[in-house]
Amino acid sequence: MERLGEKLRKLRQQRGLTLRELAPELGIKSRSHISDMETGKRKPSLDLLVKIMAYYGVSCDQLLNDEFDL
Repeated sequence: MERLGEKLRKLRQQRGLTLRELAPELGIKSRSHISDMETGKRKPSLDLLVKIMAYYGVSCDQLLNDEFDL
């Protein structure tokens, strides 16, 4: 079962982005915020989740369900 954080890391890596590059794209000031989401220490807010879905062009189902492969 792939966790949300693992999916977020996979999406970022597929685009060849670093934490430092992705943070401003999502309106986040700290790259550690993204790192914490990827490791499961922090969960994204609903607003941030919507930004993530729009940025990567994925649906909520793709991020939150285990049935979809990214």
